[in-house]
Amino acid sequence: MHLTPRAVTGPDPDSGGTSDAGAVAERVHVDWTRCDGRGLCTELLGELLAEDDWGYPVSTTGEVAPAVPRRLQRAARLAVAECPRMALSLRGGDALPQSAG
Repeated sequence: MHLTPRAVTGPDPDSGGTSDAGAVAERVHVDWTRCDGRGLCTELLGELLAEDDWGYPVSTTGEVAPAVPRRLQRAARLAVAECPRMALSLRGGDALPQSAG
C-alpha cells in the first residue's frame, strides 16, 4: 500500500516575512499514540529530533515540543507531511510546554 503525503500548508519560510532567522513560530509535536518509531522524522529533521534506544524520536534540545527555527521550517513541514503514521504536527509556538521537567 502506498501512502500519499499530506499537503504541506502555511506560508513558505523562504518567501519573505521577518528577517529574524531565529524566530520561532511553531513547535514539533509527536502524537505518541500514533508513532511507532520508524525514524523518518529523525532523518528529515535531525537537528531537532534524534532516536532514543528504541528508535522513537526525542528532542535534541530537551524540550517536549522542540521549537522550529525559521531555517528549519521547510524541513519540519516535510517531516510532518512524510510521517507514515501521521504522528507529527506543527503547533503554535506558545501552545505547548517547553520542557518535560
